[in-house]
Amino acid sequence: MSIQQLETIERTTSDNPTHSIIWLHGLGADGHDFEAIVPELGLPESVNYRFIFPHAPFQRVTINNGQVMRAWYDVQTAPIDKQDDIAGITDSSNALMGLIEQEIERGIAAENIVIAGFSQGGAIALTTAMRYHTKLAGVMALSTYLPVQDTYPEMSHDANRETPIFMAHGSVDETINFMIGEKSHQKLLSMNYPVEWHNYEIGHGIGPQELGDIREWLLEVLG
Repeated sequence: MSIQQLETIERTTSDNPTHSIIWLHGLGADGHDFEAIVPELGLPESVNYRFIFPHAPFQRVTINNGQVMRAWYDVQTAPIDKQDDIAGITDSSNALMGLIEQEIERGIAAENIVIAGFSQGGAIALTTAMRYHTKLAGVMALSTYLPVQDTYPEMSHDANRETPIFMAHGSVDETINFMIGEKSHQKLLSMNYPVEWHNYEIGHGIGPQELGDIREWLLEVLG
């Protein structure tokens, strides 16, 4: 995978953005999945935001009978955190780093960039934040988990050791079990990452209360 292969959708809240939020979708979805969330967040017009929603590439997904769909990496079996597709995760993480670098080249300071993701996209966001060499504004990981946990802390970079992390998970999530998310939460805490943890009585999705908490967190980390 190369960064040129990642098509993106962009939405801005006003002209001349000064802050960027790169938001990755989940397995089988595409960049349009969270496009409608921009107006729903109700962010203030006083800050100029650019939302970037990349499309994952198409690939075969083993757990879905080899069906071709948009995916950030292959999933071989359940539970999802057992047989990590290390090569696929690394490729997608590198592609996300490319998008971050692109925003920096466009004049957005790294400390004004949030990387976010839902489900598979959240796994890539977490992985990338831990590996990235420059401090970011924050990381948002929704209904997800930290993959390849046994490679940390050795594979992590200290640049984002103090970067705020927003993690949220539904207590009745039927796709990524709540305890998988909680295990990742505890792993991050054990490495002294500043994690703000939320759980909601919902399944694999984003509810109204969560949306409000996301808004407040974004306002805090992006000013």
